[in-house]
Amino acid sequence: MPKPLTFAVPKGRILDEALPLMARAGVVPEAEFHDKSSRALSFGCVDPGMRIIRVRAFDVATFVAHGAAQAGIVGSDVVEEFAYSDLYAPVDLDIGHCRLSIAEPVAQASEAPRASHLRVASKYPNLTRRHFERQGIQAEVVKLNGAMELAPGLGLASRIVDLVSTGRTLKDNGLVETATILEVSARLIVNRAALKTDERVAALVERFRALANQTSAA
Repeated sequence: MPKPLTFAVPKGRILDEALPLMARAGVVPEAEFHDKSSRALSFGCVDPGMRIIRVRAFDVATFVAHGAAQAGIVGSDVVEEFAYSDLYAPVDLDIGHCRLSIAEPVAQASEAPRASHLRVASKYPNLTRRHFERQGIQAEVVKLNGAMELAPGLGLASRIVDLVSTGRTLKDNGLVETATILEVSARLIVNRAALKTDERVAALVERFRALANQTSAA
C-alpha cells in the first residue's frame, strides 16, 4: 500500500478560505484538525490515502519543495520569494487575495526623496531587493517576521515591505502605501518530482484545476 500523500496548509487567513475548496477536491481533514485546543501539526483525512500538515506559510513551500509534502496551498508571495526550482504552482485558486506593498510614514512619502540606498524592513528580502534593484536602488533589508509597522517610527528602517489587505493597520500606525510589488492570491503547489512519479498528485492537480475553472466561469 503506498504511503499517504501529505498535503501542507498554512495557518491563518488563507486556510479559512481554502478549507471549503479543499473539501470539494476531496481533501477533508479529520475532526481534530478543527479543535482549537489541539497542538497537533499532522492530521489524518477522511481519505485514508492522505494526511494534512499545518505549518507556517513559508514552511509550506519548503516542505513541498523538498518532497516532505507532495502538495499544498500557499500564497503566491511565498512562491515568488523562494523561487524553489522543485516547486510548481499549477493552479491559481483565486482566494486569499491581498498585495505585497511598500509603505512608509505619511510625511516622508509626501517628500518622496530619491535615494540610491534604502534600509527596508520586511520578511521578503528577495522580493524586496529585486524590486528596488530594478529601480537602481540598493536595498538593505532588515529581516522581521512581524510588527513591521513599528520599524519606521523607531528608526529601524525608512520603509517596510509587507502584505496589505485593507490598509487599516498601516493607517493606524501612520504609514501609507507608496507602491505595489506583487498582487497576491493562493496557489496550489506541488513537488515537481512527485507530479511526474505519482499519479495521485496529477489527479489532485486536475481536481483543483477543475474547481478553479468553475469559479472563474461563474
